[in-house]
Amino acid sequence: MVQSGLITAAALDAVRAAIVPGVTTLELDAIAERVIRDAGAEPNFMLVPGYRHTICASVNEEVVHGIPGGRVIQPGDIVSIDCGAQLDGWNGDSAFTVVVPDDSRPEIVAERQRLADVAEQALWHGIAALASVKRLNQVGTAVEEYILQNPSPLTGDWGIIEDYTGHGIGRSMHEDPPVFNYSVREKGPEVRAGLAVAIEPMLTAGTIDTVTLADDWTVATEDGTMAAHWEHSVAVHSGGIWVLTAADGGASGLAALGVTPVPIA
Repeated sequence: MVQSGLITAAALDAVRAAIVPGVTTLELDAIAERVIRDAGAEPNFMLVPGYRHTICASVNEEVVHGIPGGRVIQPGDIVSIDCGAQLDGWNGDSAFTVVVPDDSRPEIVAERQRLADVAEQALWHGIAALASVKRLNQVGTAVEEYILQNPSPLTGDWGIIEDYTGHGIGRSMHEDPPVFNYSVREKGPEVRAGLAVAIEPMLTAGTIDTVTLADDWTVATEDGTMAAHWEHSVAVHSGGIWVLTAADGGASGLAALGVTPVPIA
């Protein structure tokens, strides 16, 4: 899973570098597929019945599962890219959100960047919690607490999507147990060596209500507000935790939170 995670990270790095005004989401998809196949792996999104692409590209009000196509990226767009790779039967899964610069609309860009930043830091707080908590659902509490402590400057609240959660990952991209992005009453399974999960908070600038578009895949906010999505696959092992889909194991993202990831021996 270390190798499949690194391949996933490399594909996302290549896509991130290519997100500029004028590029289409289908062109971004081709970049990710090339990186994954050149590494000897296969895009695991293509293994999902009915899905034919390497990435999900969700733009602006789209939350998740956006299908790549002819959509042209515009200045000021907030773009979430989700991607995964499978190598030798083991899976990686990760996502990031980026805001395309637009000098003509600095206020809009700043608002969307704030949304993306809070979602990213909520992810890192969830990962940091995984290093010390006893039960998995405490991760969702850490994610939610960070979000509540960093409210929207416009509305005071961010919408924490509840219909879609993180998940276990291993021989399949999506496995039990679910990983909630908010507090729940149940404690969840024990956190112990051998657990591998994908933590993936999704935030909106409005309500949490979503709709599935006519393509039967793309999930968008019902009120048309912007959305952000971040994800990493993380392993718990006998020495600690390791972020499988980060080249440094998550060291840079966790440093400020007092957590040092430990390489898997």
